Amino acid sequence: MIASQKIRPCLWFDHEAEEAANFYISLFPGSRILEMSHYGDAGPGKPGSVLAVSFELAGAQFIGLNGGPHFKFSEAISLSVDCQSQAELDALWDALGAGGAHSHCGWLKDRYGLSWQLVPSRLPKLLSGPDAAGAKRAMEAMLKMSKLDIAKLEAAYEGH
Repeated sequence: MIASQKIRPCLWFDHEAEEAANFYISLFPGSRILEMSHYGDAGPGKPGSVLAVSFELAGAQFIGLNGGPHFKFSEAISLSVDCQSQAELDALWDALGAGGAHSHCGWLKDRYGLSWQLVPSRLPKLLSGPDAAGAKRAMEAMLKMSKLDIAKLEAAYEGH
């Protein structure tokens, strides 16, 4: 067994856990598949098919479980990604959103139905900075956006 963090989110997929894990690790440098287990004769999945895949995304570990069509993802849980630049945010927005659905305020659902928040690293300071009026303007600007635009958020904070 791979050494792991004490608590790992388990993501329930119908049958796409391995595909999703490989997709996710392709997007985040330093990410990898840690371990895979397969269904045996006892089922309920087809013997030899992937039961679960443990993977690491940018230092955080997850489990992808192929549990069947019984449960679906909802926005009640999302993966929040700290984006250092607009280029990083744009690339992830395009890749994760392909085949999924873009939403508001930096949220999207990927092709597997998993919700993501792509958040500029500066956003908390813009929304709660020392200039209350600037923070209000930044919040108002953010609420009008689908994909977040760092330059526009900063300009709103500054009053431009």
